[in-house]
Amino acid sequence: MSQNIPLTAPHPVEALILARVDANLQQRLKAIRLMVFDVDGVLTDGRLWYGEHGEALKAFHALDGLGLRLLKENGVHVALVTGRQGAIVARRAADLGIAEVHQGISDKLPVIQEIATKMGLNLSEIGYMGDDIIDLVAMQRVGFAASVPNAPAYISQIAHWVATQEGGSGAVRECCDLILAAQGKLGACLQPRTFNTAGSIQ
Repeated sequence: MSQNIPLTAPHPVEALILARVDANLQQRLKAIRLMVFDVDGVLTDGRLWYGEHGEALKAFHALDGLGLRLLKENGVHVALVTGRQGAIVARRAADLGIAEVHQGISDKLPVIQEIATKMGLNLSEIGYMGDDIIDLVAMQRVGFAASVPNAPAYISQIAHWVATQEGGSGAVRECCDLILAAQGKLGACLQPRTFNTAGSIQ
């Protein structure tokens, strides 16, 4: 006589996060092995700070940085694909140990497909978080499309999920936590830990 083996209950924090999304989205999130992020308007608030010699500053959120670290430590690859070009993004990526950084890209889907091929992934295993027109095609093709509440409505409405926090203010962390919760990995991240990776933790 076979016994019914009870399913492991999700961590309370995971359950709290997943209570806000439907079962179909949770299935999409479970499949994600690569999460790609736009930079301006997603990892930043979208404002461009110019000095005498061009773009001088970008502000990144520490919450987002740790979220990206946690994705990488839990088997989800991270890539940045941005339409702008600058040393600031390269520095931030280096601090967080992100190797896949592609700048000056106006047609993002071919780059994402190239990364996918290199990693042996299907588009259904890839997520993308964007906020503007140049993100649209990629968002329509990947398995999980995310956006931010301050994106134009015609962008956010095609996303499978929209963060409650604005770009540059924790939206990326919210996305990272959602993926980890769906994959049953967020609870373990809440335990006391030591980060052994090189570079900045956040």
